[in-house]
Amino acid sequence: MMLPQKVRIVEVGPRDGLQNEAALVPAAVKIELIHRLADAGLPVVEATAFVSPKWVPQMADNTAVMAGIRRKPGVAYPVLVPNLKGFEAALAAGAEEVAVFAAASEAFSQKNINCSIADSLARFEPVMQAAKQHGVRVRGYISCVAGCPYQGAVEPAAVAEVAAELARMGCYEISLGDTIGVGTPKQIQTMLSTVALAVPMEKLAVHFHDTWGQALANIYAALELGVATIDSSVAGLGGCPYAKGASGNVATEDVVYMLDGLGIDTGVDLEMVFAAGQYICGELKREPASKVARALAAKACA
Repeated sequence: MMLPQKVRIVEVGPRDGLQNEAALVPAAVKIELIHRLADAGLPVVEATAFVSPKWVPQMADNTAVMAGIRRKPGVAYPVLVPNLKGFEAALAAGAEEVAVFAAASEAFSQKNINCSIADSLARFEPVMQAAKQHGVRVRGYISCVAGCPYQGAVEPAAVAEVAAELARMGCYEISLGDTIGVGTPKQIQTMLSTVALAVPMEKLAVHFHDTWGQALANIYAALELGVATIDSSVAGLGGCPYAKGASGNVATEDVVYMLDGLGIDTGVDLEMVFAAGQYICGELKREPASKVARALAAKACA
């Protein structure tokens, strides 16, 4: 199998990585992190979310963050929106790309956003129409593509059905998320092959959590099938409040190190991503989850 020559990394740390932090992270810190990540060569840096501050207080400063970003040419700064109200707020704040979020598991959809998969998709129709009217690109996320904390196994056909609907609505790309990190390479390849029957592989991205230590192996399995867009989070920040015990997203440092070793072009400077991770971990007063970051730190101290 031929691996892609070039991979696009979507950095989700400033939004997905920070959204569940208990202590509020100042907008100035988020803005500095976004700048550091963009300067490191990441082509996409997910900036914030326009969601209810009641449910996600960490994202209540979304407008301030968008206003403070020094936008770098060639870098996209997408934001998450759950509905038309969120889209309108994002548009007013200057967003040029948004993301919508669905689940492949009925149980997860009910627990996460208190509605069925069908109802959640219906909420996105006016978002898609408004986005088309204003020339805003829309990315789709699907959670629980390899398993659900409430219902257990999730069939690949269920993932494909949701992906097909998001593509029909107009999502230019669909990110497939293993929210609880239970997937293994063979399972991921089976899921991707099934989804690719409904949505072309070049429109698919992967978003893996490392709960069971399979994220990098699963990314490699996805690369083997031709997936060339990978979501990751600086320092491995993040988790899922609806998935008890789920560890963070796969670390950007670890992904870049592996892709560098494979000779795959990302355009990302590993040392600069490492420095960005050191910065945000210093602000959060914790060690990075990234194994590569820990190795680089130890090497610097040796």
